[in-house]
Amino acid sequence: MNRDGQETRQHALAAREFLEAADREFAMGDKLQGSEKLWGAACQAVIAIAQQRGWPHNSHSAMKDSVTRLAKEHDDPALQAGYAVAEKLHANFYHGFMEDYQLIVDSALVRRFVERALDLAA
Repeated sequence: MNRDGQETRQHALAAREFLEAADREFAMGDKLQGSEKLWGAACQAVIAIAQQRGWPHNSHSAMKDSVTRLAKEHDDPALQAGYAVAEKLHANFYHGFMEDYQLIVDSALVRRFVERALDLAA
């Protein structure tokens, strides 16, 4: 396997590990760390895709552009919506503004985003 393929797999694995870490954080009652781990999972999934396709991914803006490109490529606006929810969870890490019911719903949306993105990177 070439280096890029290995790196793509490493980022995909990291995305899944962040999902598991989010579960642990939420189970321990740490909503801020759980939120940030979901953001990390989304980012790692985007990096895997961008790296695989040779797209820039070295900034927040570049990663958002990658999600937009991917959504257009697959005619799947839910990808952009899922990433936007991940961004909201990232903001929650800093400001703690989300209620429990929001975390439950939004966690599921980010998980779907990550799984869909990783399916497309496979």
